[in-house]
Amino acid sequence: MITKDGRRKIKAKGVSRQTKDIISKNLPETEKIGFSIGKSLKSPLVIAFFGHLGAGKTTLIQSICRGLGIKDYVTSPSFTLINEYPGKLPVYHVDLYRLQNLSEIDDLGLADYFAKKGIILIEWAEKLGKTLPRDAEFIKIDILGEGERKFCISLGLAALLKS
Repeated sequence: MITKDGRRKIKAKGVSRQTKDIISKNLPETEKIGFSIGKSLKSPLVIAFFGHLGAGKTTLIQSICRGLGIKDYVTSPSFTLINEYPGKLPVYHVDLYRLQNLSEIDDLGLADYFAKKGIILIEWAEKLGKTLPRDAEFIKIDILGEGERKFCISLGLAALLKS
């Protein structure tokens, strides 16, 4: 959906936010976008990631973590479900891909993470439904072509990139 002022809206199971679109033509541009996002983040913050399998959620999160000064190699927590990375701001990387229902998600104890100081990055956030915090920021990734991506970034997060 496009608003009167030309901005897009993200819609995800009860969530609607205006967004700014950023196009990346290749992997180095995507990495630069992620690094810039990471450098701008302040705690506490939850960022919900949306996009099809292979869209680049983990790749973008790796670059965000580099921007946050995380030295560890960042991997997708598809099987561990949550990876924690210490840094000037702690990062909690959550991957909900394998979870099938809200009771499995509840068992993760995400509410405890939401109460912590740090940055929480959630892949497959649409699985949270209404349990996703209302103040969460959003990044939706669309595949445009080989290596080319469109990032629809919530305006609150986009504003951090300007400051």
